[in-house]
Amino acid sequence: MHKSQCPVCGSSHTVKNWKRKGTQVYRCAACGYQFRNSRMPDDPHLWRLYQENKQTVRELSGLLGVSESTIKRRLRNVSIEWEQPRLSGGGFVHLDATYWGHNWGIMLALDDATGNVLYLEFIKSETNADYEAAVRSIEERGYEIKGLVIDGRKSLFGIFSDYKIQMCQFHMKQIVRRYLTLNPKLKSVRSLKDLMDTLTTSSQICFEQKYMSWKEEWKDTLNRRSLLKSGKTQYTHRRLRSAMHSIDFYLPYLFTCQQAACEGMPNTNNKIEGAFTDLKKNLNNHSGMTEGNRKRFIRGFFLALTTSLSMKKQEPL
Repeated sequence: MHKSQCPVCGSSHTVKNWKRKGTQVYRCAACGYQFRNSRMPDDPHLWRLYQENKQTVRELSGLLGVSESTIKRRLRNVSIEWEQPRLSGGGFVHLDATYWGHNWGIMLALDDATGNVLYLEFIKSETNADYEAAVRSIEERGYEIKGLVIDGRKSLFGIFSDYKIQMCQFHMKQIVRRYLTLNPKLKSVRSLKDLMDTLTTSSQICFEQKYMSWKEEWKDTLNRRSLLKSGKTQYTHRRLRSAMHSIDFYLPYLFTCQQAACEGMPNTNNKIEGAFTDLKKNLNNHSGMTEGNRKRFIRGFFLALTTSLSMKKQEPL
């Protein structure tokens, strides 16, 4: 006997479930999706195929046997709005922004323990006001911020001086690496590079002692000056000094996670960077999207992320 196939997962393990307006409705035993005896899924499930299963419009057209214009029309029917979620409890917050082009991006905040989205807002440029609005919104909705994990915008360390702040150690290494290059020639530079390679595995006391020893050992190199044709002098190793000044500025915030009051605080913002990477990978499957459709896709992506995390939380052990 012919069995109706599930339009979502393709399984033939389907059973008759009920009738709606005289039309037989089937249920897939594999994924639980309910459908009529038709190849076209409803709009929400079509959007899920488009967004989560990374199916392009052309691939969906071939899979479902309809024109691309039909797929586009059905996708336009899906309305996706984002509302800042209700919050409770508290924890450590990852806070960062990412961009598409030069004129818009998103400001995102994630809870470190659960990965839940605490705040999402579209922005035109990354300003201090955007960060302040995010923190204020999170606290007004009932969430206690125990600490912030950020990636190096210097002005934020003064604005959020009342909070425990962890500078992402990975970004710290990247900042220094841009000044030192990957294959430095000077012994002083190689020595600092080797020290920075131990940042993520060192204790605060150990790292600070080694860093101060490095500054003392190479102080003549750091203070060496060169004579210019104009008769003026300048520091000979300016990039090395720039790397040193960056470390000096961020050093008080590199090991906040090791304080007794910040137990469980991460030392990097890998969680939020991973969310940005997954989002951009999904978006790259759908080139040529308008800005409006791209924003709708982003809202849908984080709504799906929030839903999946909630379902995992409710699953029995």
